[in-house]
Amino acid sequence: MSGLLAGKVALVTGASRGIGAAVVRRFAAEGAEIIAIARNQPSLEELDDEIRAKGGKPLVLVPEDVRTPDVIDRVAAAIFDRWGRLDALVGNAGVVGGGLRPVAHLEPRVWDEMIAVNLSANWRLIRAMDPLLRMSEAGRAVFTAAAEAHEAPAFWGGYAASKAGLEAMVRCWAAEVANVTSLRINLLDPGPVATRLRTIAYPGEDQTRLTQPDAVAGAFLALCLPSCERHGDRVLAADLTA
Repeated sequence: MSGLLAGKVALVTGASRGIGAAVVRRFAAEGAEIIAIARNQPSLEELDDEIRAKGGKPLVLVPEDVRTPDVIDRVAAAIFDRWGRLDALVGNAGVVGGGLRPVAHLEPRVWDEMIAVNLSANWRLIRAMDPLLRMSEAGRAVFTAAAEAHEAPAFWGGYAASKAGLEAMVRCWAAEVANVTSLRINLLDPGPVATRLRTIAYPGEDQTRLTQPDAVAGAFLALCLPSCERHGDRVLAADLTA
């Protein structure tokens, strides 16, 4: 790797597995200091061990649930105290509510979980990290989008609604900071990827036929580079490489 993120500070949610872990690996290989947030502490620790073994910088592990109201605020305060800025934010944590089902059959707790993780937690990220991203010379933010938000397929109602809300919110934020900051904010649709979320949605699917998480990590990197000038876009991972 060529140290494209050397000296940069990045935060990744949903970092313990799948796309989030792949992004952490790629960013670490490019020299970034990374705050990794996920609920699964053992998986975070294994990822940290892997990165250290490859000569990467130790991760700052946050084994917390992004739904917990004060978690994001506490992380933001710690980032400010240690670095005084945030250079890259990747809002990747997402859930599909235990599987696909008709809208009329969604249990309230399942609906609430999808809205809390896929939408509200990202609002908390924006609220807490916006000032830190503005303190960077080239703050970058990327949120994981989903085709279901636009296609509205049967049985995806809760997930599609939460992701559509995410896209609307992120686009509004991007419009608000356009021309008044150096921030660049985008949405990235990775397409069908071999992840745990995909397994829950499509149990029994042969994931060896799908794009693997490491293959889309470069697209997240491309949107987080200081040289990236895209802003307020919804981008397909297949259209980006880095």
